[in-house]
Amino acid sequence: MARLAQTAGLTDVQQEILSTVRDFVDKEIIPVATGLEHRDEYPQQIVDGLKELGLFGLMIPEEYGGLGESLLTYALCVEEIARGWMSVSGIINTHFIVAYMLKQHGTQEQKDHFLPRMAAGDIRGAFSMSEPGLGSDVSAITSKAVKDGDEYVLNGQKMWLTNGGTSSLVAVLVRSDEGHPEGTAPHKSMTTFLVEKEPGFGEVRPGLTIPGKIDKMGYKGVDTTELIMDGLRIPADRVLGGVTGRGFYQMMDGVEVGRVNVAARGCGVAQRAFELGVRYAQQRHTFGKPIAQHQAIQFKLAEMATKVEAAHAMMVNAARKKDSGERNDLEAGMAKYLASEYCKEVVEDAFRIHGGYGFSKEYEIERLYREAPMLLIGEGTAEIQKMIIGRRLLEEYRFQG
Repeated sequence: MARLAQTAGLTDVQQEILSTVRDFVDKEIIPVATGLEHRDEYPQQIVDGLKELGLFGLMIPEEYGGLGESLLTYALCVEEIARGWMSVSGIINTHFIVAYMLKQHGTQEQKDHFLPRMAAGDIRGAFSMSEPGLGSDVSAITSKAVKDGDEYVLNGQKMWLTNGGTSSLVAVLVRSDEGHPEGTAPHKSMTTFLVEKEPGFGEVRPGLTIPGKIDKMGYKGVDTTELIMDGLRIPADRVLGGVTGRGFYQMMDGVEVGRVNVAARGCGVAQRAFELGVRYAQQRHTFGKPIAQHQAIQFKLAEMATKVEAAHAMMVNAARKKDSGERNDLEAGMAKYLASEYCKEVVEDAFRIHGGYGFSKEYEIERLYREAPMLLIGEGTAEIQKMIIGRRLLEEYRFQG
């Protein structure tokens, strides 16, 4: 198992960080994950441990109290955490996207105010684009901000906030027509607001309500919520970057690195499914020998391992491309698409290897089988990824006739 999903060219610091995270996953996450997941219980003790390790500030620059590490280091840590329990990686991911957006697009005052406390894990981040009738069409956002003196008044309903309840800072994308004449392209009249709130459910600040957790098939433990704004007043200095109309581009930049994260999660879950499958295949006997000695099972294991390797390689390539400062939407889209699809297939094959026992809640593979589908839709469906990939390929391979 140790031979799968290795990453060449890591520094001593990167290897030390990954070794620490891997030990934490093996000792603190895997033994308790299934029990917490079945109870849909927030993993507070695990989160406190991640805070002590400094993982909430992994990519936040050192000048703000973070570790200043690369996207690759972060993605490899997420891969390890998702191997233990994908829900924990979701708690980290939304926080990371907001911190990344602040680092890349925030004003100096916003960075000074938020990033040190985010690095320490004292402020937890969430971000919000989706709405109940939105799907993948971000341009159809109806939530709106209207300027009123030195403040904006926000109204609307948002959907599918990971960390919606436990977070204390939410980056919210809404429509803001102020300064943008009628007929302006929808993506040029959107603004990201930095909304501070109290953790919890109900009315968490005047005009802002988090109704409660959405009950999900999998991806439990982490809270997924709605967000309702009804006359929510936000100071103008909490517009991300200080200028309206840039929200769409800011969010897409965050989602781009988020897609690398989802690819890493797919790699981690697939690795765990392979581990469970190959172990069970050597323990379970039929017809007088371990089922791992049957050719049909060996073929399945070979296919699973190859998919784990391929997905990991594409994820690493996408992260390194972003770290180099180059555009990586093509690589991120490919990595997210392949890793999520392969994750589903590897988990299903491990489920098949377990036979009837895979259907029992006593076996870990049952949890993975319910978790994998979320990766097919998180940070954009497979169809959206293929649209991104196709358009970028046509840009790169434009035929000059």
